[in-house]
Amino acid sequence: MRQPPIIRMLPDQRRLHLHDGPIDLIVEAFGSRAEIRTAYEAAARRFLTILDELCAELPLLRSPAGTNGVTPRGVVARRMADAVGPFAAQHFITPMAAVAGAVAEEILGAMTTAANLSRAYVNNGGDIALHLAAGESFQIGMIERPDRPSLFGSIKLHASQPTRGIATSGWRGRSFSLGIADAVTVLAERAAMADAAATIIANEVDLPNHPAIVRVPAREIAPDNDLGERLVTRAVGELTPGEIVQALHSGVVVARQLLSRGLIYAVAFRLQGQSRVEPQALRMMTLIHHPDAESVGSVLHV
Repeated sequence: MRQPPIIRMLPDQRRLHLHDGPIDLIVEAFGSRAEIRTAYEAAARRFLTILDELCAELPLLRSPAGTNGVTPRGVVARRMADAVGPFAAQHFITPMAAVAGAVAEEILGAMTTAANLSRAYVNNGGDIALHLAAGESFQIGMIERPDRPSLFGSIKLHASQPTRGIATSGWRGRSFSLGIADAVTVLAERAAMADAAATIIANEVDLPNHPAIVRVPAREIAPDNDLGERLVTRAVGELTPGEIVQALHSGVVVARQLLSRGLIYAVAFRLQGQSRVEPQALRMMTLIHHPDAESVGSVLHV
């Protein structure tokens, strides 16, 4: 029997912490004290059953998208399937690639339905759903790698802009990656879409068969995961500058495709100290000065 969900205010008494199994959310709302309280109560109520709802459909959610014609029953599960659908024809992806963003969206939706808030966010391990009322904005820090947090840039989002979802993927994160990026951060209309896109792009930042990259079948680490025998990255040795450029280029190609289809608004790459930023994305992102930061084609890097 698993432990009950943890629902508590953090020591700063501003943010709400929601934890249940693999789901770990940091929530913050802005508005009047009464509206914030109402929003947090709504978030807590909705959170109580989300994990059980997902577990009830795990075999389907772990199956490759678009292969069985079955539509998930739960609202979060359907949001996951909808988010990965646009990628399924060209890439291996399962609905689990969008789970963190979809959960964040669901909790945020419960809050904004129940309360009148000026701003709010739900952060699910770096995959973030945002609410901005008219005239509001968010300044969001960008972290180079989760195992050694360091701020190297920021995102400035205004209510007038369509972005309401941010997600980051990479081999150092809490989920498996087929690629070698330290971080790929994506901005999209919704968190679930950003989550799925970040997964796809990060998988493409790669140097196949490189001797300095250690890979193992995903099933050896987590027998019941959705990647099965696919090789996931566990370590990346030092790469030459040319190899870094080559690996990033593979991700840039896919990112440009997604940008041209309107599935995402911006994407940022980080690999062994090198950053890439698309010029048009500089309206939203600012890099802390770094000698290796550069602008390329149509991709922005965090």
